[in-house]
Amino acid sequence: MTQPEDHTAPPPPDSDVMLVQRTLAGEQRAFELLVIKYQRRVERLIGRMVRDVDLVQDIAQETFIRAYRALAQFRGDAQFYTWLYRIAVNTAKKQLLELKRDPLIFQSQMKSAEDDETSSSERELNSNAVDHETPEAVLASKEIAEAVNAAMDALPEELRMAISLREMDGLSYEEIAVALDCPIGTVRSRIFRAREAISGRIKPMLERQSGKRW
Repeated sequence: MTQPEDHTAPPPPDSDVMLVQRTLAGEQRAFELLVIKYQRRVERLIGRMVRDVDLVQDIAQETFIRAYRALAQFRGDAQFYTWLYRIAVNTAKKQLLELKRDPLIFQSQMKSAEDDETSSSERELNSNAVDHETPEAVLASKEIAEAVNAAMDALPEELRMAISLREMDGLSYEEIAVALDCPIGTVRSRIFRAREAISGRIKPMLERQSGKRW
C-alpha cells in the first residue's frame, strides 16, 4: 500500500528550532543569531520589571547565559521566545528579590522613568489626537498617557507582567501562561484585573475630557 505523502514542510534554515539544533551541534554563531533576534525584546521585558538601564543589560546577559546552558532542555513544545521569556522573567524576579533586601536601592530603581518604552495605550491615544492637534488636545493626550503609565507602574508585579506581555509584546494567552508558568485561567484573570485597575484610574479623565471610554 502506498504511504500517504508527508506534506509537512521542514523548518526553514533560519528558524528558531533550527538555530537551537545548530547551537547544540556546536555552531556558536547560531546562538549569536538568536541573541541578536531577541535581545531587544528581552531587554524591553526586563525593563518593565527593573528600571535601571545597567541592571537591565546585566539581567538580559544573564538570561541568555542561562538559556544557553539550558538549551538542551528546549523541546520545541512552545515557541523559543516564549521559553526564553520565561527564563528572563525568572532571572529578573531573582534580581528583584535581591534588590528588595536593600529598600533604598529598590525604591530608587522602581522610581526611575522608562525612557524608551511607549505603551500601546499611549500610542493609541496619541493617534486619536492627530486630527485635533490643538494645544488643549495635545496636553489632554499627554496627561492620559502619563496616567496610563502611572496606572501600569502601580499594578502588582504579576498583573503588570501579564498585561505587558499581552498589550506590549502581543503574546497570546497560551504563550503568557508558558512565560509566567501559570494556568491560562490565571493569565486571563490577571489581565482582566489589570485592565479594570487601569480603567478605574483613567476613566474619570476620559469622561471629563471627551466622553471616551477605556
